[in-house]
Amino acid sequence: MSIKIETPINDQKVKLLKIGDTVEISGYIYTARDSAHKNLVDLLKNGEDLPFDIKGSIIYYVGPSPAKPGQVIGAAGPTTSYRMDPYVEDLMKVGMKGMIGKGSRSENVINCLQKYTGVYFGATGGAAALISKKIIEAEVIAFPELGPEAIRRLKVKDLPVVVINDCYGNDLYVEGKKKWAKE
Repeated sequence: MSIKIETPINDQKVKLLKIGDTVEISGYIYTARDSAHKNLVDLLKNGEDLPFDIKGSIIYYVGPSPAKPGQVIGAAGPTTSYRMDPYVEDLMKVGMKGMIGKGSRSENVINCLQKYTGVYFGATGGAAALISKKIIEAEVIAFPELGPEAIRRLKVKDLPVVVINDCYGNDLYVEGKKKWAKE
């Protein structure tokens, strides 16, 4: 059974999530990849406002393909997350609570999830077309010059993800390997 959550999320919601939980996210999330993350952190360093309210936000690491006629968005599968690791702490300090991507995270990110009460979700790679069906609105809100990597506000309904790293320092990839090594 999936845990259903609505965005924005807060510490209380994050603390309920444990590694291995299947979660369905509804509400607004934001897209950002490498260049967009750098731009966001540069804005923060310059004392400028971010293009969206980051408090309680979830950022999805995706650069969707163009939408075909009649579609809200094209294929929208997750990208590898470690490239965003250098920017996580700066964004969590100002209120980001969650991230969606694929692959493992650095020790620093796992520490930040504990320090700032955050969560890292994994989305299924290779399921981009299916994931896009859970996106009911998509709008570019910042850095349109980045093309597919522009920041978008997505309205999602029951977007399926799995908790990979929780706010307690647990890592599903590490625990999974331990479990299968025993069996």
